[in-house]
Amino acid sequence: MNNHPRDSHPLIRYRLDSGFSFQSENGETIEVDAIHRAVAREGWYHQTLSIVVVGASGDLAKKKTYPSLLNLFEDNLLPEFTVIWGYARSVKTHQQLRDHLFPHLIKTGASEIVVKDFLEKCFYHSGKSYGDEEAYADMLSSISEFESQSPSAACNRLFYLAIPPNVFGESAVAIQKVGMATTGWTRVIIEKPFGRDLDTCDELLSTLAAALDEDQMYRIDHYLGKEIVQNLLMFRFGNSCWEHMWNRNAIESVTLTFKEPFGTEGRGGYFDNFGIIRDILQNHLLQVLSVVAMEPPVGDDGDSIRNAKVAVLENMDPISLDDVMLGQYDGYSDDPTIENKETNCPTYAAIRCWIHTPRWEGVPFLMQAGKALDEKLCEVRVRFKPPTTLKSIGANATKLSSNELVFRLQPNPSLELHNNIKTPGLSSNPMTSVMKMNYEEMPDLSNPDAYTRLLLDVLRGKQGSFVRDDELRRSWELFTPLLHSIERDNVRPKPYIYGSKGPADRQKWFEEMGKFKDPLGNGSSSANHVIRASL
Repeated sequence: MNNHPRDSHPLIRYRLDSGFSFQSENGETIEVDAIHRAVAREGWYHQTLSIVVVGASGDLAKKKTYPSLLNLFEDNLLPEFTVIWGYARSVKTHQQLRDHLFPHLIKTGASEIVVKDFLEKCFYHSGKSYGDEEAYADMLSSISEFESQSPSAACNRLFYLAIPPNVFGESAVAIQKVGMATTGWTRVIIEKPFGRDLDTCDELLSTLAAALDEDQMYRIDHYLGKEIVQNLLMFRFGNSCWEHMWNRNAIESVTLTFKEPFGTEGRGGYFDNFGIIRDILQNHLLQVLSVVAMEPPVGDDGDSIRNAKVAVLENMDPISLDDVMLGQYDGYSDDPTIENKETNCPTYAAIRCWIHTPRWEGVPFLMQAGKALDEKLCEVRVRFKPPTTLKSIGANATKLSSNELVFRLQPNPSLELHNNIKTPGLSSNPMTSVMKMNYEEMPDLSNPDAYTRLLLDVLRGKQGSFVRDDELRRSWELFTPLLHSIERDNVRPKPYIYGSKGPADRQKWFEEMGKFKDPLGNGSSSANHVIRASL
């Protein structure tokens, strides 16, 4: 088979020599970008790679895992000698797996020739369970045969657990017993949810730790792979103009928002066991919050970054019910997959939390997430304190808005800075102007999806964008008391209309909860300013 995908498109690139140069189909040299130069210098890229997608017949595998592997393959970011095995309980032939994947892979925009070349590397094996050691051993014998035919002395293995968390343990044990690489590294990608409270998290951590070392595990939260989140470190610490303002002296509040315009749509039975807090707030938004609030890491290695994130979580108090507003959209329990028609499962939640450090003391961090709202949106909105310089000048001072810095993750990733300027013309009234950098308007932009970016990080052994065990445990320590209180006391969420902005008193809640609290007791600086926070 052809290991280097080619078709008539001039931008399809292929390896020509060990120096990793590229040429187009007409022989013209194509400039190699920084990531390709870096990867070409790394040992794993010139070694053999065997990938096993556990749960290959499921939705996650066909919609995210395999398309992301295809992206890496098309861009020559997989080793020349790579094989991809799918494993699941359903019985399929190799060709049936390929037929199953093809319509999802062709949607990526790759040419049919590239997709077919990629699928030639894909094989399938089934077992009685996700911990069926005999089935794993049979599959691994085929992988070992492939490895024996490669010219590389080192053969690496990557396992992607695209399966429910209740079977993580048995799969990890099977990998530990029969699947570990003997001449290279073994790495295991683990999908969320990582438990549903502190106790189940501890149980899962113990089970996995018995089979795998921490440096072998890559707990994936795909929000950490989004371009805007990846850019936060560079934006914060690569621009001196922001660092002296990135603290309680200048910032009034920080709001993280996640909104979906649709409900559970037939997945209510699953969602009702978790709710919006477990689904979005405890993981995705909390992870982003820790990057926004972290101190400069001492280095750019994975542990330095994660140490800085853990320090943020360690300086937060467990979430109190007094700092929470819950909602549930009308008609939620009509979903036929929801058995408990009196369910109090929240489909909307807004939470206030505090970070007790010299940088952030008194600054409210607000997180809101909901389904069946008015739009699709995920953003971080940093609201600065109201301007005071013009206070003595007169009427215009009261018309000034607070500056805001907005990191929009989706849709249309962008950075926005909201400033006050004079209204053009003869008027001297202020108006808000938005300075915007839109990623989609950047020419020739290569902006891979989060899964593609994170898969490449795993191959390169970069763990900074993955969740460490102590980080995971601390996140559950913050949220478990709240979750247990909601369930124990049957706290009823406020109703809201499908397609609305959320519960009716949402705006009042944000106005109150978004006030800066001076630790010296001098009152709030935001008494006359309304927080907008994409509500």
